[in-house]
Parts: sequence; structure tokens; C-alpha cells
Amino acid sequence: MQEQSLPSEKIRVRVLISGIVQGVGYRYSTFNQARSIGINGWVRNLDDGRVEAVFEGSQAEVAAMISWCEKGSPAAVVKDVAVEYESLEGIEDFSIKRGSY
Repeated sequence: MQEQSLPSEKIRVRVLISGIVQGVGYRYSTFNQARSIGINGWVRNLDDGRVEAVFEGSQAEVAAMISWCEKGSPAAVVKDVAVEYESLEGIEDFSIKRGSY
């Protein structure tokens, strides 16, 4: 009898990163890291100085991105990463959203 592996279940999280995370290449570094891991979603700056990101991928991929966010880009000083699980939307790439929201 051949054993079948279960497909890796995809999940979605929304993260809010606070600290010195704007003007330090955080969004671009997040973009590059997400692309290298294979995560889908987006990242953007918020008017209050935080960075918001959505990640969709396997549990391991998303966990790796959350862990990366706690450190961030070399010039960033991350104070907090708040994580909220959401319903999967099926985003098919990773992008940087522009403008204030």
C-alpha cells in the first residue's frame, strides 16, 4: 500500500509591524523575502508609522515570514509584530502597495 501525503494547507495572516519600520527599506526587504520563500500577499506603509502585510502560503512558509518580520530589514528596529489569522483569499503573487491607507 502506498502512503499518500496530504497537501500542505495554505493559510493567511495579516501582520502589523511597529517600530522604526518606514524609510528603512522594510517594504522592499519584505517583498524580496516573500518572493524568495514563495509567499503570496502584499505589504504597505500605514499613516500611523506601522507597516501592514498579508501573507498567504503553507503554515511553514507563513511562520518563516512572521519570524523574518520580527527582525526585518537591516536598518529597521522592530518593536512589535501583531499577527491575525484571516480567511484565505487566494492571492497569486506578492506586491508592494503604494500610498497611505
